[in-house]
Amino acid sequence: MLKEYRTITEVAGPLLVVEGIEGATYEELVEITLPSNEKRRGKVLEVNRDKAVIQLFEGTTGVDVFGSRVRFLGRGIELGVSEDMLGRVFDGLGRPIDDGPEILPEKRLDINGAPINPYAREFPDEFIQTGVSAIDGLNTLVRGQKLPFFSGSGLPHNLLAAQVARQAKVLGAEESFAVIFGAMGITFEEAEFFRSEFDKTGALERAVLFLNLADDPAIERISTPRIALTTAEYLAFEKDVHILVILTDMTNYCEALREVSASRKEIPGRRGFPGYLYTDLASLYERAGRIKGRKGSITLIPVLTMPEDDKTHPIPDLTGYITEGQIYLSRALQKKGIEPPIDVMPSLSRLRQKGVGPGKTRDDHDNLFNQTYAAYARGKQAQELAVILGEAALSDMDKMYLNFADKFEREYVGQGYYTNRTIDETLDLSWRLLATFPRRELKKISEKFLDERLEKFKENTAV
Repeated sequence: MLKEYRTITEVAGPLLVVEGIEGATYEELVEITLPSNEKRRGKVLEVNRDKAVIQLFEGTTGVDVFGSRVRFLGRGIELGVSEDMLGRVFDGLGRPIDDGPEILPEKRLDINGAPINPYAREFPDEFIQTGVSAIDGLNTLVRGQKLPFFSGSGLPHNLLAAQVARQAKVLGAEESFAVIFGAMGITFEEAEFFRSEFDKTGALERAVLFLNLADDPAIERISTPRIALTTAEYLAFEKDVHILVILTDMTNYCEALREVSASRKEIPGRRGFPGYLYTDLASLYERAGRIKGRKGSITLIPVLTMPEDDKTHPIPDLTGYITEGQIYLSRALQKKGIEPPIDVMPSLSRLRQKGVGPGKTRDDHDNLFNQTYAAYARGKQAQELAVILGEAALSDMDKMYLNFADKFEREYVGQGYYTNRTIDETLDLSWRLLATFPRRELKKISEKFLDERLEKFKENTAV
């Protein structure tokens, strides 16, 4: 029989303090019964001798210090997992919200899983096709990679995240693939968008959605990514499924952490965020990857909005240290009508080279990446010169690069949110755009590939 305590001494924000307790442990689950017999749940954040600080998931509104009862349940927050979760929609704490039946769990797992041991990690080197040219061609996503989207307020990161979730697949029909989508602090309108997008395109059949809304308790937001990753670990490492986890918006998650930290009166770090923000983010991101001897994998795309578009803000700054690259969304490209507005210049996939080449994408992929990136970089320089000096002052070759940059943004990057390109279509598009240059300018493509393919694409371009 679990012992009940009536010794609540303080309520502050989402936290309450209980005294005179015995045997409570960090992260232990707690049940609070109000005088009206309403039950709420929380977890232990801190234990100091006979005192415990408890964080309530549903908030402390209506908690009566004298009339409420507290029970420590002797276990952490657990999630009942099953393959039946595929095709279902849950709230931020893993409860069904799609009018479907309760999940009959095959097992129950603590949501505070451990990061993958570096010694047990398998190096990521297998290509994932997202159908988005700016990612597949230039910032290639690899199985087991952590590749965040760095966005800004008002930019269409949700549209891009939904597109990747719909289109992503591993090449090879024999591979099982699924998407775990965790949304934190989103509006009701955004939640309905994600649900309808997954539903009408049929992507929901191979997806699990966890939706934490903006009007849900901020405390719930801290559990949502852990619940999503726990589901991913079960499907990947016990059911041999390749999992893509998309978490949006990590900025809302970090602000929930700051809210709890302020309630606990902790000494703040940069911009008021707790000093352990780096450690906390790492404990989430490092749960993604591949494990030696296991068939499944977890690939992670965290989406975050940079406050005031500031990439030195603690959230993108620390995320960049932990992850293997980043995809930037550009406000300038959005104003030009480029959809999706991916800025390929500052974007980077540190594992790109491991996921391209013969048997993965195509033998000319690396050459095309180098040449396309170099041509676009020179085209951007020509754009800047044209602004300062006027287009008439540019050389003929500079004008050629200026035209290339414009066509590259409109045709290559600006493919729209409902165009799903294969990797061959993306690489062929690179050839068509580069074929407008004289051969002497294509110094980063080997003579072998130029001999084999350049003339064919020059003819197509001329037509």
